[in-house]
Amino acid sequence: MRFRHPDGTTVHLAYCTNVHPAETVDGVLAQLRDHCEPVRRRLGRDRLGIGLWLARDAARALDADPAALRGLRTELDRRGLEVVTLNGFPYEGFGAEEVKYRVYKPDWADSERLEHTTALARVLAGLLPDDVTEGTVSTLPLGWRTAWDADRAETAHTALVTLAERLDALADLTGRSVRVGLEPEPGCIIETTADALTPLTAIAHDRIGVCVDTCHLATSFEDPDTALDALTEARVPIVKSQLSAALHAEHPRLPAVREALAKFDEPRFLHQTRTVAATGTPSATATATAAGLHGTDDLGEALAGGALPDGTPWRAHFHIPLHAAPVAPLTATLPVLKAALTRLVGGPHPLTRHLEVETYTWQALPPELRPRARSQLADGIAAELAFARDLLTDLGLKELP
Repeated sequence: MRFRHPDGTTVHLAYCTNVHPAETVDGVLAQLRDHCEPVRRRLGRDRLGIGLWLARDAARALDADPAALRGLRTELDRRGLEVVTLNGFPYEGFGAEEVKYRVYKPDWADSERLEHTTALARVLAGLLPDDVTEGTVSTLPLGWRTAWDADRAETAHTALVTLAERLDALADLTGRSVRVGLEPEPGCIIETTADALTPLTAIAHDRIGVCVDTCHLATSFEDPDTALDALTEARVPIVKSQLSAALHAEHPRLPAVREALAKFDEPRFLHQTRTVAATGTPSATATATAAGLHGTDDLGEALAGGALPDGTPWRAHFHIPLHAAPVAPLTATLPVLKAALTRLVGGPHPLTRHLEVETYTWQALPPELRPRARSQLADGIAAELAFARDLLTDLGLKELP
């Protein structure tokens, strides 16, 4: 979906296909047929943007075989779909029964992360619509925080500098500019946008920036205005933004709230949980990051008792469908999303031109909230995109055909 900003800029809105992960090119082609085109039809659009997740095997195959890449591009056109952004965070196995910590491997201290991201950039340059010259790729924020040291940090820095040079060469060769954004996430080396400032200003290249995920922003209790002001002041490019909402519990001490939270404690993904408390020392299973921010790696650890202060609100890294906030006593962090979006595209000029709805947790929701059929999933994704569309038009953007 495309929108015209009041300044004349085109802003793209897509949804991320990691919600129905596939590991091979054939699997990606099936996604387009079984999921993406039905969502487009529900929205009544001739064209729909999708943010492709390409696993390692699919990315390698497309990068190595120009005919396969042309075939994917042809299939996108035939089904009324377009790609301007890729999700390069998960490497493989995102559809496994248990993902958890595996999603952070390989990290940016591993040469395979550089090679995979380079392949994604080359593939994206071949998938961009004819009238679009810029693509974006989101990637993990260096790596998971444990076992990270100065040597690994230096290796990651060198890899990102090399990536920037490769992206420059790709632009010279193809006329297509691809930018890569590190996506701050709780528990990672770069947990917050503030954590991104030092490594990215050290690189100081306009093709390497940040991807602002509004669920992650909210989970770490970042203020959108403060975060985006700091990025802008530091001249760190906001490459793209993922529109998502976290799970919020205002009174986690109450038994009814803990019972409701427990329904979201599931075995597939990590649901890092955070609270801001002025006092108290985190337990051995918790982390203490920015001033007053306490956290656990997963929701179950927080619920086990004593790991987190429970006199202040909790937020969990669980992507909640944008249009369907959980029932009381839980809520979603939509106010954070709306505040961030207002700053991102509601000003005189957009801070980013690529927006992506990324709710990959549909099948991880409590059983009573999960879609029971493919058609129900398509209904839900279409409703999320319609919700995001309305937020954009309310900010003065005009939807384009």
